[in-house]
Amino acid sequence: MALALFDLDNTLLAGDSDYEWGRFLIQQGLVDATWYEAENNRFYEQYKQGTLDIYEFSAFSFQPLAERSMEELQQLHAEFMRQVIQPIIGEQAQALVDKHKNQGDILMIITATNSFITRPIAQAFGIEHLLATEPKVVANRYTTEIEGIPCFHEGKVQRLEKWLRENKMSLQGSCFYSDSINDLPLLERVDRPVAVSPDEKLATLAQQRGWECISLYD
Repeated sequence: MALALFDLDNTLLAGDSDYEWGRFLIQQGLVDATWYEAENNRFYEQYKQGTLDIYEFSAFSFQPLAERSMEELQQLHAEFMRQVIQPIIGEQAQALVDKHKNQGDILMIITATNSFITRPIAQAFGIEHLLATEPKVVANRYTTEIEGIPCFHEGKVQRLEKWLRENKMSLQGSCFYSDSINDLPLLERVDRPVAVSPDEKLATLAQQRGWECISLYD
């Protein structure tokens, strides 16, 4: 069985769940709108440019989680899924996931976005395995710190290598779908890298290297 790896934001989703969660919090009146929107936009631009400090961003994005109980967060996320995420899950993306599942591949979402946001989204796609940035939990509440290695840049490779060792698997026959130059370390490790509506830097590199390019949201 081969491993089919998927980035989430702007790859399987027609949008960025981390960024959209910030906008959702603003719309719900749960954060200071002016300041939070400015910071959310600033970090998103850094991410797109490949200059994001994942620890600085996580301290910012985990703060609203740390201020609320798990029960309240679950209720908020259910509404977030209904309002924001379900409309940006497209038929082509789901069909690609189903194709790999029908081929007998092992499916995994591997994403820099934190597991609180992404686990229900992975479940919505029917994808069993998820590697995501993990917020540290103390006394059943989130903190503003990252637990372990952030699932970002080279960290995606490190987290995946650990998972492969634990599950006695390899990357033989593997593929990875991503839109972002941030994922170059992992794209270079798999047997079949696929650029999905890639950003400018990744599009240039994919063309130079002859990597497949597709779009899931025509």
